[in-house]
Amino acid sequence: MADEVATLAGGCFWCTEAVYQNLKGVKAVESGYIGGSLPNPSYEQVCSGSTGHAEAIRITYDPAVISYADLLDIFFATHDPTTLNRQGNDVGTQYRSAIFPHSPEQESEARAGIDRAQADQSAPIVTAIEADAPWYPAEDYHQKYWDRVGDKNPYCMAVIPPKLAKLRKGFEERIAG
Repeated sequence: MADEVATLAGGCFWCTEAVYQNLKGVKAVESGYIGGSLPNPSYEQVCSGSTGHAEAIRITYDPAVISYADLLDIFFATHDPTTLNRQGNDVGTQYRSAIFPHSPEQESEARAGIDRAQADQSAPIVTAIEADAPWYPAEDYHQKYWDRVGDKNPYCMAVIPPKLAKLRKGFEERIAG
């Protein structure tokens, strides 16, 4: 079975990337920008909120090992899909919760994933399903941020370990040994 791609935006890409990079069946995770109007935006331009892009991750995975539905269930369990244009202290459309399906099947699974996740939420899920759009990889210093320098960043230390704890609690069998 050929590898597939999933594109998810769940706030700061450093934090979302850290959740997915050690899952069985995940071959690569790339941080980047999607859903905006400016070609090849910089981090500073995206952070200004003026480009319309979301900070997102692009996951290359083996669907014979981990399904798109599993990726979505992990997505909903490790960020707050009920806050519009914000994750914690990160506020702005660049931090929105969004799914960018690459096929009609992924779009259908995204809708089903939202329905599954809603049962665990006390507020309505506001995660948007947005049209696939041009993908712009983030600058090199953003890639594998948690692995490289995240433990030296107080923001990352406050946000990422709780996400990883949720991952271990609910999806331990999916974590690569």
